[in-house]
Amino acid sequence: MIDHTHDASRRSWVASANGHPEFPLQNLPLGVFSPHGAAPRGGVAIGDMILDIAAALEAGLLTAEVAGAASGPVLNPLLGQGAAARKALRARLHELLVDTASPAVRERAKACLHDSASCTLHVPAAVGDYTDFFAGIHHALNGGKLMRPDNPLMPNYKYVPVAYHGRASSIRPSGTPVRRPNGQRKRPDEPAPTFGPCRNLDFELELGIWMGPGNAQGEPIPIAEAHTHIAGYCLLNDWSARDIQSWEYQPLGPFLAKNFQTSISPWIVTPEALVPFRIPQPPRPPGDPAPLPHLHAQYDQLHGAYDIALDVMILTPVMRAQGLAPHRLCRSNTQHLYWTAAQMVAHHTSNGCNLSPGDLFGSGTISAPEDTGWGSLQELTLAGRRTIDLPSGETRIFLEDGDEVFLAAHAERTGFVSIGFGGCSGVVLAAR
Repeated sequence: MIDHTHDASRRSWVASANGHPEFPLQNLPLGVFSPHGAAPRGGVAIGDMILDIAAALEAGLLTAEVAGAASGPVLNPLLGQGAAARKALRARLHELLVDTASPAVRERAKACLHDSASCTLHVPAAVGDYTDFFAGIHHALNGGKLMRPDNPLMPNYKYVPVAYHGRASSIRPSGTPVRRPNGQRKRPDEPAPTFGPCRNLDFELELGIWMGPGNAQGEPIPIAEAHTHIAGYCLLNDWSARDIQSWEYQPLGPFLAKNFQTSISPWIVTPEALVPFRIPQPPRPPGDPAPLPHLHAQYDQLHGAYDIALDVMILTPVMRAQGLAPHRLCRSNTQHLYWTAAQMVAHHTSNGCNLSPGDLFGSGTISAPEDTGWGSLQELTLAGRRTIDLPSGETRIFLEDGDEVFLAAHAERTGFVSIGFGGCSGVVLAAR
């Protein structure tokens, strides 16, 4: 429900939060950070600052009952507690940071603040399992048209939230460089594969979905309850080695082309912060099948989607040397997902698979219908058949060493303060 924590008229005594494009008072995302090289601990982003939850506990500003699960080096304990615990923490943080807080509270809270620029951000939870979905229908259509122009979607796509299991061990926070992977690759004109650096390195624009309370093995999560098992969201870049993928993916799907690194934005934007930006799941096109009963709930259809604008930018070494700003490659929106996050949860557990707090989903590449919103270079360049012109005079088909990719997300609605996710970036390093 929308409540006082979403009130656009509320301001924070933390000056940088007011008008902040990512982290105003109405957001309060949770993460794990290290201040000045100290041990990792839980924190909340507020403007250009981070409130140290452990320090706020010691100062008596927070109670262990409300914030103890969010103060440690990973947030799994908090994620596992569910919505009531998140709401209580959000309400208390709002009390501490709003400009109506007493002078005494402000003074104690100021001592718990750190300049985010001097802190190291970490993956906010211990990720036990990572599953990458394929819920962006326009990405699926674009990829299918490149291989099967007359029948781009597989018969199961509109019935099943298609997914594969990714590699949790190689998930890294924003700012971590990505090493160009080696692997087997084979061009159509080559008689046999060779082993070497990926030639066609790509990004994928995705929404990350953090799991909250899990389920016991053998006990599926009903679709009507699935939204209560989602603890928050982030940005996710599932770096992809397209040439390695095209050679290896038959018959079992991606392997080395995907598992070398997945980058995420390090702040967990909670479902509570995103309440004003919920929208009905867009209606399916005429002729599409309705979701099967185990994937259909009225609440989810009315409130299970989000209106979040998504951008991808690139900054090449030449652009950096010329002092140019990052160039936008695409703009999309989460409303283009064919399946809701709750449907992904319900499907994932429908066979009895158990999820745990801190498990992470990738939504799949979120492409818009128009080509200005295609969320990967594979789509934007038609698998290398056309080039992208950059303001530096350069062109790109796939990523080159030294290129930096930036993902951004912002939720906006008239009458509410817009909130962001923080950046998700990575520089491409040469293969070893």
